[in-house]
Amino acid sequence: MRVLIADSFERSGLDALTAAGMDVTVDPQLSGTALAEAVAAHRPDVLVVRSTKVPEDVLAAGPLKLVVRAGAGYNTIDVAAASKRGIYVSNCPGKNSIAVAELAFGLMLALDRRIVDNVLDLREGRWNKAAYSKAAGLYGRTLGLIGVGGIGSAMISRAKGFGMKVVAWSPSLTPDRADGLGIVALPSALAVAEMADVVSIHVALNDGTRGLCDGDFFAALRPGALFVNTSRGEVVDETALTRAIEEKGVRAGLDVFADEPAGGSGEYHGAIGAHAGVYGTHHIGASTDQAQEAIAAEAVRIITVFAATGVVPNAVNLAVTTPAVCALSVRHLDRPGVLAACLDAISRAGINVQGMSNTVFAGAEAAVATISLEVEPSDDLLAAIRAADNVLDASVVSA
Repeated sequence: MRVLIADSFERSGLDALTAAGMDVTVDPQLSGTALAEAVAAHRPDVLVVRSTKVPEDVLAAGPLKLVVRAGAGYNTIDVAAASKRGIYVSNCPGKNSIAVAELAFGLMLALDRRIVDNVLDLREGRWNKAAYSKAAGLYGRTLGLIGVGGIGSAMISRAKGFGMKVVAWSPSLTPDRADGLGIVALPSALAVAEMADVVSIHVALNDGTRGLCDGDFFAALRPGALFVNTSRGEVVDETALTRAIEEKGVRAGLDVFADEPAGGSGEYHGAIGAHAGVYGTHHIGASTDQAQEAIAAEAVRIITVFAATGVVPNAVNLAVTTPAVCALSVRHLDRPGVLAACLDAISRAGINVQGMSNTVFAGAEAAVATISLEVEPSDDLLAAIRAADNVLDASVVSA
């Protein structure tokens, strides 16, 4: 299997792929037109990326079967275009949770104690203990989490270590789970903004979270609150955040920006990054040796499982529901051509198949095929399938 890696990737992962018999090409500088040309030239089965964008023209350039995002988020990949072409998209969730949580707390502490300003003044020969001795401290304050997945969960134990109370909202956070985590579940992101002294964002970017932290959100935020975003820049309305910084004394720690460069280096001229009320880092949340080793190992696992079985772990673009209205169960002898005959009859009836599985019994003498159909089969179609060679029975088992 041919693998093209178009980003930096751990040596341990490269060695593991090579040891597994993969034909690996590595070019961390690929992007844009050059990436599409490389896909056309190398004709890889698998493309591995971190921050590199994968638009439709890259997906169309060669016979790709799988795109692996060596990280959690996958908004840099045109998932809809991949789905139309039957290309799997997979990611490595949860492997960078600790690294991102560590950076989020680093930003909180830096904001509260104004560590960056301390350092800059000292480097310029200014001693200003009077100004920098006015931190509020984190102990006893309320941390508000927007998103309680792997990273949000990692934040909770660290917050408790600092003696902080935790309130949270997440689309999947139930009262029972909140009780188990020892936190308070709130009904909305707005409610978190109203109650928290520090807010930290940990949601994936999708249609439901784009612009989630908007003008209303920042209007609800307490004066002087700390705001940390290590998820995706597009979750935040940067204009509204700037207004909150200037009018309410909010201080922000941002690892991500709406218009950040796609690669590992480049120019960035966003106004929010230069604001005195913002401590910005360079989208480095997942960039610890520990996290990258874990992500590389997971990417290798995805590729090797796919190569061996055709199954893609962590696939993000499989249909949750399909147009199927029923399942047809065909009990048959395990002989060549049985399923082909059944599918041929279904095709002649003008019915589309949405899914199929075939379970073989011990001894490999008989099997049961379950075929999901868009239209319930007629009595005539059922009779034709039952009459096929080596078919024992056929029936509609669900509708």
